[in-house]
Amino acid sequence: LTIMEDASMDPTTSPPDNTAQQDSLVSMTDVFLISLIVGLFTYWFFFRKKKEEVPDLPKMQSVAAPVRDSSFIEKMKKTGRNIVVFYGSQTGTAEEFANRLSKDAHRYGLRGMAADPEEYDLSDLSRLSEIDKSLAVFCMATYGEGDPTDNAQDFYDWLQEADTDLSGLRFAVFGLGNKTYEHFNAMGKYVDKRLEELGAQRIFELGLGDDDGNLEEDFITWREQFWPAVCEHFGVEATGEESSIRQYELVVHTDVNMNKVYTGEMGRLKSYENQKPPFDAKNPFLAQVMQNRKLNEGGERHLMHLELDISNSKIRYESGDHVAVYPANDSSLVNQIGEILSTDLDTIMSLNNLDEESNKKHPFPCPTSYRTALTYYLDITNPPRTNVLYELAQYATDAGEQERLRKMASSAAEGKALYLSWVVEARRNILAILQDMPSLRPPVDHLCELLPRLQARYYSIASSSKVHPNAIHICAVTVEYETKTGRLNKGVATNWLKNKVPDENGSNSMVPMYVRKSQFRLPFKPSTPVIMIGPGTGIAPFIGFIQERGWLKQQGKEVGETVLYYGCRHEREDYLYREELARFHREGVLTQLNVAFSRDQAEKVYVQHLLKKNKENIWKLVNEGNAHIYVCGDARNMARDVQNTFYEIVAEFGNMSQPQAVDYVKKLMTKGRYSLDVWS
Repeated sequence: LTIMEDASMDPTTSPPDNTAQQDSLVSMTDVFLISLIVGLFTYWFFFRKKKEEVPDLPKMQSVAAPVRDSSFIEKMKKTGRNIVVFYGSQTGTAEEFANRLSKDAHRYGLRGMAADPEEYDLSDLSRLSEIDKSLAVFCMATYGEGDPTDNAQDFYDWLQEADTDLSGLRFAVFGLGNKTYEHFNAMGKYVDKRLEELGAQRIFELGLGDDDGNLEEDFITWREQFWPAVCEHFGVEATGEESSIRQYELVVHTDVNMNKVYTGEMGRLKSYENQKPPFDAKNPFLAQVMQNRKLNEGGERHLMHLELDISNSKIRYESGDHVAVYPANDSSLVNQIGEILSTDLDTIMSLNNLDEESNKKHPFPCPTSYRTALTYYLDITNPPRTNVLYELAQYATDAGEQERLRKMASSAAEGKALYLSWVVEARRNILAILQDMPSLRPPVDHLCELLPRLQARYYSIASSSKVHPNAIHICAVTVEYETKTGRLNKGVATNWLKNKVPDENGSNSMVPMYVRKSQFRLPFKPSTPVIMIGPGTGIAPFIGFIQERGWLKQQGKEVGETVLYYGCRHEREDYLYREELARFHREGVLTQLNVAFSRDQAEKVYVQHLLKKNKENIWKLVNEGNAHIYVCGDARNMARDVQNTFYEIVAEFGNMSQPQAVDYVKKLMTKGRYSLDVWS
């Protein structure tokens, strides 16, 4: 190209010279073309050589662990199982129920396995009929507002899209929910209905457990009717009484490299010393507490504001998300258990699954010490479930105590009543039971096998990432109460957080945490009005919302009305974030600040009373302004009362009947204009 340009640019070149230039051009073009061909051939040759080496790659791929495990069907065939119990579990209860059902199977000459749907391809359900006397059971918890649990999300998505023929599948579902929530047991109901739609055969009715009542009793009642239905369907009989079968064997390590011992990590060994993103439930980030201040000025309760440093973690969050923290049990409770069981808590041990084919090799990270297990991995503060009492009964040397434990673990009405009064209502944890039954002294390793895992605690984030990109704020109240036995019970996480006071070296103020995404979101358009209702610590996500609306205003965005309904007991005692809210109101970020002080006058005043007082304005914002409504806090009373108030307002100003008003509010929920972030 350069030669052509040079030639065309020279006006004085004579014809003979031009011919010579053309000859030169041809030869150079030939050289260029030949070079290009040789280059292409060389490239192809080496590319072809690489292609010839590809046969080695499948070997490499087969060694690398796939995202999902091998087919659960193949695993069941290999290990002689015919019942698979899948669990959708957020706090561990559904997993616990699934394990109990899978263990039950041996009493009927069947073999069961509990399975995490996240680890398998559930489209294999269509092949379950290849196994004789096969059955799939689903223990499905509902999380939040009718959502699947994290580990059941893929299964839920598959069910929604699947058009598989499941006509050979036999199934049963037990749902775990809470009646104080709007979408009670939504996941259990959906799985039960959808499997039937896909042609599967239900062999026993859907069970609906209610955690607001007595979830354990609901499960036992369903289970004692479920197994006879299984026996009838398959023509089998119970082979004997329920028996105690250890799932794990104890290995004590006398000579162990302490660098190989878990000291509280949730997943990877030494993950707290060598932090690597991304951070999640199995790999939490160790955040330092930058601030921990008491929010209330008086009263018996301790309400607190904490700020966690997430700098350099690459953690991102949105207003309305939840932060999960992994707490630790009170060391005095752990020490008392060690003393009662005459145990050296610093013994290094492992509990190894006797079922070598199981995906779950240990009940918690091993090897570790009993002290670490009882501090970081096991729930020692909640009343134990009946299956734990049944297994422990064999270790009571006093006949009366043994009989009492067995009775509470039975399905007899008298036994259920005794369990309800003596364990649940008296809030007896494992330490209290050991104290009140002097002859009950189980081996500490069996106790560690039986106790459920200590779960992460979730808090609504009280900050906006637009304003605080490197920090997550928490608003919480310490839980502390006296039981019917006169004992003082303390909430694990809130009392642990209370003691997380920032210090210079930071060693005492580290909190293992991760962020869980939420559907509780500000409107896409900043100009959309918002009505926020959050008494007590329900104010938390709204502090983040208000911060964000203020930030948007500073950016020059048009921000709609921002209305808050907040409530507390006394103005001078527990008015949380009083100064911050007053400032937001002064600056016009918060267009309305309505506060109900429930106990500052003879007649109690709650947020729903203030909503009724301002009902005309509420209706105008909702009907004309397309406002979004947000409710955060107590599900059992407040959220329900607020919802009923909205029914009344809609009926009155929308000229609707009660059923029409209810339908109107339900449609707001469906459209994402009425959102709940509640707990019971």
